[in-house]
This record gives sequence, structure tokens and C-alpha cells, in this order.
Amino acid sequence: MSALYALVLAAGSGSRFGGGKLMAPWRGGVLLDGALNAARAAPVRNVLVVAGADVRVRPYAEGQGFQTIDAADHAAGLSASLKAGIVALPDDADGVLVFLGDMPSVPHAVLAPLTEALDAGAVAAAPQFDGRLGNPAALSSALFAQVLALEGDRGARSLIEGLGSRLVRIPSPDAGVLLDIDRPSDIPA
Repeated sequence: MSALYALVLAAGSGSRFGGGKLMAPWRGGVLLDGALNAARAAPVRNVLVVAGADVRVRPYAEGQGFQTIDAADHAAGLSASLKAGIVALPDDADGVLVFLGDMPSVPHAVLAPLTEALDAGAVAAAPQFDGRLGNPAALSSALFAQVLALEGDRGARSLIEGLGSRLVRIPSPDAGVLLDIDRPSDIPA
């Protein structure tokens, strides 16, 4: 089995939400719980939580036993958080599953197939629902240099989409791989 890790990107300010998004109430807990629970369920060696804008995220994640790192330049956008996470991975990392802190409903059924794709030599894998790519993305270490070159408030989506047939698409049993909470109105009733 490869040395695979998980990153939970939780460094953003949640400005479109009005701030404090990841600590907003969600199904008896907070929004961040969904991503943390999915990352914990993934068949990986360790989970790193990338913290930044909201000072409550780091102690919250550490209180649940997660290792945290800071994205000092989190204001530069999602790519800065992703790069901070990649840099913090151990040297033996063969790949990583990248969870977004504001995606609380990732079905656990996609986690093992994503890691199995990396174990089988895939450059990257992503869940797909209704023809649309979702999250978490699984990236092999072969892509780390390209990830470290990303800029702005975009993650690795363009990099992943550019892989064409080299991207392994994992069918998702539901739309949880697409549910991204950006505004209070995005929270399902």
C-alpha cells in the first residue's frame, strides 16, 4: 500500500458566507465536522488540517486529535492553503486526498476507491456524480510540483481536468461530492 495522506483545507475566511463559515452550525455540530469525519474515515496514514483565517479552526481540529498546520498566506486564496498542505506532507508521501472544509457531505463510499486508484498507479482520481467532478480529489506525488506552482483562489481543479483520460473517475452514490457551502443559502433545508 502506498503512503497516502489526507489534507482538510480549512484556512479560508468564508467571506461570501459572512465569515466564520466552517464553525457555523451544521447538523448538530459545525460545518467543518463533515470534512473532518470524511477525512478520518479515509484509508490514509494521517490527516492534516490546514488552518488560517478563522482562529477557532486550529484548536477545534486539535481538540479532536487532528494535526494542524498554518497557511500563513491563506489570504492569497485556495491555492495557498493547498500548497501549505503539500509542503507539510512527509517526504515519503506517495499521494494525498484533498478535502475541502466547506464540503460537509462527502459519501464515505468514494474514499477507498480513490485511494485504490492511487495505489494502482493513477496520477489522480476524483469522484463524479451526474457527469460532474467533485471532491475530494486524490493526487499522486507526481503532481506535487505542479500543485506547488498553482496561484490564486483556485485549487487543483484545472490541473485535474487537464489530465483527460489519465484522471480516474470514481462514481459517487450521491451528490455529496458536489455540495459546497459558500453562502448561508447553500445550506440544504
